[in-house]
Amino acid sequence: MSQYGHLLNLPLRHAGKVRELYDVEVDGVPSILMVATDNISAYDHVLSTLIPDKGAILTQLSLWWFGQLEDLVDNHVVSTDVPEAVAGRATLVESLDMVEVECVARGYLTGSGWSEYQESRTVCGVPLPEGLRDGDKLPEPIFTPAIKAPMGEHDMNVDYATIAGIHGEELASQLRDLTLRIYARAAEIAAGRGIILADTKFEFGRRADGTLVLADEVLTPDSSRFWDAGLWAPGESLPSFDKQYVRDWLAKESGWDKASDTPPPALPDEVVQATRSRYLEAYRRLTGSEFEAR
Repeated sequence: MSQYGHLLNLPLRHAGKVRELYDVEVDGVPSILMVATDNISAYDHVLSTLIPDKGAILTQLSLWWFGQLEDLVDNHVVSTDVPEAVAGRATLVESLDMVEVECVARGYLTGSGWSEYQESRTVCGVPLPEGLRDGDKLPEPIFTPAIKAPMGEHDMNVDYATIAGIHGEELASQLRDLTLRIYARAAEIAAGRGIILADTKFEFGRRADGTLVLADEVLTPDSSRFWDAGLWAPGESLPSFDKQYVRDWLAKESGWDKASDTPPPALPDEVVQATRSRYLEAYRRLTGSEFEAR
């Protein structure tokens, strides 16, 4: 169900967990209006509580990152000249043939990677040394792809061979190499601002001529795990600038059983404000500017 359809009067292509896509034409070329809502998702649920300005913060941060990466990879942004009703939280983007792979790069061991490592000493088939701790820096960044699942289900981590089997060796190697190059650039930029980019995911689409294009959102607190470099201490719970705070509240304090069929509870005001503050801090630290709501 769309939140902005009644304001835009445009054909709705898709309403996802946190974004809505509308069909438009730009100079006669089919394009997409991508609108970021203030929804927040956790444990494959869209929560009933909104995070004020979240969609605009992530849109503006993505645009900043696209600018930092434009010499490495083309991106899907056509224009930021959008209807006033969604100004600041929407972009006009190319209509691409999306590659159905979550292209994940990990420079640090944590999250689902840590869970897998404890069982097999691998992450998505990549062998890792013995003795690593949750939060440790990896010997080198690794490509750990996932296959996108339908809404409400977990994305499935897979190994590189699976991606090559589905999409062919040429495309798989392009996805891996480009993902790791973008991660390296982004991690260097973040490090210069006192932030560790522990892991992140990218999505790519293809133009008619086969060119790979960076799409969706990029290097935001929703798609990335950001840590304060000054507080990094492997083996401990690491404060982050992403929605891990919401996950932790749901799992540890709310009393909600994530294994049940019951939807997550509404977030209390203090969790909403603390989450919003983390998104704002990530924006400020990375871009060097204060976010200005429109």
